[in-house]
Amino acid sequence: MEFRIECSALTEAVAWAARVLPVRSPVPVLSGLLLDTEGGRLRVSGLDYEASARIDVAAAEVVRPGKVLVMGRRLLDICKVLPEGPVECAVEGSRFTVSGDGARFGLSVLPLDDYPALPALPQVRGAVEADRFAAAVADVAVAAGRDDTLPTLTGIRLGLDGESGTMTLAATDRYRFAVRTLPWQAAGDESADVVVSARRLTEIARSLGRSGLVSVALDAGSAGFEHAGMRTTVRLLDGRLPRHDKLFALESPAVAVVDRPRLVEAVKRVSVVADGDGPVQMTFSAADNSVHLQAGYEDDVASQRLPATLDGAPEMTVAFNPGYLADALASFQEPTLRLLMMGAGQRAMITGGEGSQAHRHLLMSVRPPLV
Repeated sequence: MEFRIECSALTEAVAWAARVLPVRSPVPVLSGLLLDTEGGRLRVSGLDYEASARIDVAAAEVVRPGKVLVMGRRLLDICKVLPEGPVECAVEGSRFTVSGDGARFGLSVLPLDDYPALPALPQVRGAVEADRFAAAVADVAVAAGRDDTLPTLTGIRLGLDGESGTMTLAATDRYRFAVRTLPWQAAGDESADVVVSARRLTEIARSLGRSGLVSVALDAGSAGFEHAGMRTTVRLLDGRLPRHDKLFALESPAVAVVDRPRLVEAVKRVSVVADGDGPVQMTFSAADNSVHLQAGYEDDVASQRLPATLDGAPEMTVAFNPGYLADALASFQEPTLRLLMMGAGQRAMITGGEGSQAHRHLLMSVRPPLV
């Protein structure tokens, strides 16, 4: 094997494929990246027990086709310190060499015969705009659980409705629940409802680019995504997330409208004195069209008042975990937000200021309110 390629193109390809490599593996070859120059292009592949990644690079000049398996993270470290410009890569006996602008590195190769085949891409179910998909995954991932003893709650629900052409993404850790819906181009009228690791799906969505269509593929045990020469698969999580329909049905809530950037800054400001998970209290008043935020206890307190409208009640007081509230507010981009509130210790929903149902974030108000 021998090929030439720009350092930046090689680094990007190796970094993209190395995302899926295990930090530690009892099987040494799973720490490797497979470089394949068959067909006049460079293909870099990696996998572990949960995910696989493959990227094709057309910018490589193949001198001598072939395959080689090398330690992936070591190759990435080398790529990061290579001089800018063209580099030459070749297999010389039992060593893979990388050289450019006077710098030269050698890597021992791993046994190709021991390397498992990459899983095939599942059945393609349709496609979605890359930028919308990345934004939607980021919006709901903040609500995914972090407790590995409850693995299903660490995932994102991926619901595909072929008839309506709608994709639904949802996540919950039992204390908050985020949902995003977006249009997608279904390949048929079939529906699917699976759970994908939030960490894995976030990495995938970020890495696939911000333009063009992402193909979405599913089978009984895995999900696959393909875009612009990049292909990745990830194993599905067992179980199902709870449905959000009934939880999101709030009867006769009080509805407040507030400027999002100002509310984000105010929450950040008063949270400075909130010890641990001490709540941020928000008191909305219809009489003076304001919301009063406060946090802290005894002499260590902070407060701020902002303009806000309130309908459905003369006054409403709710209190939230400051971290959960900050995460929820940061997931929106609209200039104004609507807060639908049932009262202290009950559910509250945040949506965009125009009342769009495409992005909703449910939080539990905590008891007791501050005094």
